[in-house]
Amino acid sequence: MKTIFSGIQPSGTITLGNYIGAMKQFVELQNEFNCYFCIVDQHAITVPQDRLELRKNIRSLAALYLAVGIDPEKSTLFIQSEVPAHAQAGWMMQCVSYIGELERMTQFKDKSEGKDAVSAGLLTYPPLMAADILLYNTDLVPVGEDQKQHLELTRDLAERFNKKYSEIFTIPDVRIAKVGARVMSLQDPLKKMSKSDPNKKAFISLLDDPKQIEKKIKSAVTDSEGIVKYDKENKPGVSNLLSIYSILSGKPVEEIERDYEGKGYGDFKAGLSDVVIGAIKPIQDKYYALMESEELDLVLDQGAEKANKVAFKMFKKMENAMGLGRKRK
Repeated sequence: MKTIFSGIQPSGTITLGNYIGAMKQFVELQNEFNCYFCIVDQHAITVPQDRLELRKNIRSLAALYLAVGIDPEKSTLFIQSEVPAHAQAGWMMQCVSYIGELERMTQFKDKSEGKDAVSAGLLTYPPLMAADILLYNTDLVPVGEDQKQHLELTRDLAERFNKKYSEIFTIPDVRIAKVGARVMSLQDPLKKMSKSDPNKKAFISLLDDPKQIEKKIKSAVTDSEGIVKYDKENKPGVSNLLSIYSILSGKPVEEIERDYEGKGYGDFKAGLSDVVIGAIKPIQDKYYALMESEELDLVLDQGAEKANKVAFKMFKKMENAMGLGRKRK
């Protein structure tokens, strides 16, 4: 069985875009693959974090993973900082990385632009991400388009290590979903939906209440044409809403277009609100139950134990390949 690894930062509540673009598909993938789902809290601290807020977000994200349908009997769910091999292997991958290639990373340039100072961790984020992936003999990494460059670097670093030291790493392939991989902002449909958007109307959180969801969808950008039709180039706002409707309802876009033929955007947005609320409510119910239970900590303890065994084994291979430590009899 092939292995999948994916990590999500605990830097705020998961959006509808995160759910559609990643987590919803994780639930399907766990039936076909050996899956490792990691809460990458060490990546989160490459930018300033409030200590108490970070702890809260880590636990909240873990509960959401389970609430959307991740099954701990099928998948391994764990917190990155509870598996020391990630940071240890991350340093080793830094030592086979070149400053020039790290400075060329688009995300580093975007996040450091206009700032007087940025952390070294922001620059060396990609080698840690490479370590996350390579520790588990990962075959496939499901990512959005914005992470594709980092995955290409992971492949380069794995091949460089294998060639220079020892052939120990599986070279992972990128897996980008064809549908729903990039849910766009409700206020600017030309950019990705993001939880860090300063405009709170631009995204729907998985923990938004029904009134908030209705209000955000009602104010979503469309156009003046008034026709519910998918046309990504000329009608990006309507096309984004249609994609969300289709994925959450299971209806083809063409069928939704027929349902709203001759009707305005008001009816369409009301229907979309019902679909989104209907999809999110069961997730929220399970989430709040998990946050009050002991099950969450038990799952994370078991996940850390399993991940530690696998990661430590690969880490020791890395040490041996690079000549670190003492060779024991």
